[in-house]
Amino acid sequence: MLCGLGSMLRVRSLWAFALAAMLFVPAIANAQFKTGDWELTLGATAANGPNFDGVSGGGTGSVGYFFTPSLELGFRQGVQYSDIGAGGNGNGSSLRLESDVPLDYHFDLGRWQPFVGVNIGYIYGDFGHNTFEAGPEAGVKWFANDTTFLYGIVDYEFPFDKHSNDNAFSDGIFNYGIGVGFRF
Repeated sequence: MLCGLGSMLRVRSLWAFALAAMLFVPAIANAQFKTGDWELTLGATAANGPNFDGVSGGGTGSVGYFFTPSLELGFRQGVQYSDIGAGGNGNGSSLRLESDVPLDYHFDLGRWQPFVGVNIGYIYGDFGHNTFEAGPEAGVKWFANDTTFLYGIVDYEFPFDKHSNDNAFSDGIFNYGIGVGFRF
C-alpha cells in the first residue's frame, strides 16, 4: 500500500513539474512581437468607482500596430452596461461606450510580455456626461503559442469634463480587463 502511495506522489510531482515548465520555459523566438506586427484582442471588462461602491461589465476589442518590437500604438473600443445604482438616464441602468488610443511599451520576457503605457480617448453614452479622458495603464500578455496570447490589463482614467471637481484625477475610475489576443 505504501509503495502505491509513493508512486502516486511521484506521478503528481511529475505533473506539477511539467506544468511549471510550460509556464516558465521561454517561448520560441517567434512568440515575441516584431516591428510591423499587428495584434487583435477581444476581452471582457469590469469597472468600479474610486470608492469601490459598484461594478459593471462589458466587452472590448482592439487592434494594435508595433512600430518597434516594444512600442505599440492601438485603437480600443469598449462597451459596458450597468444596471446597478442610479444610471445617468434615470432608470437605474446605463450604457457606456469608450474609444481609446493607447500607446504601450512591452518588456520582452519570452512568453511573458508585461507592458506599461498611457491612453487617451472619449467616453460617451447615456450614463452621464460625455467627456475626453486619459490615464496610465499596465498589464501582461502570456503567449500560449507563436500567435495567440492571454492578457490582463488595468488602467486608471480621469475625465476632462467641466463637471469634475477641482481635482479631476480623483474623479477617475479603474478599468480591469482580461481577454485573448492574436499576433499577425
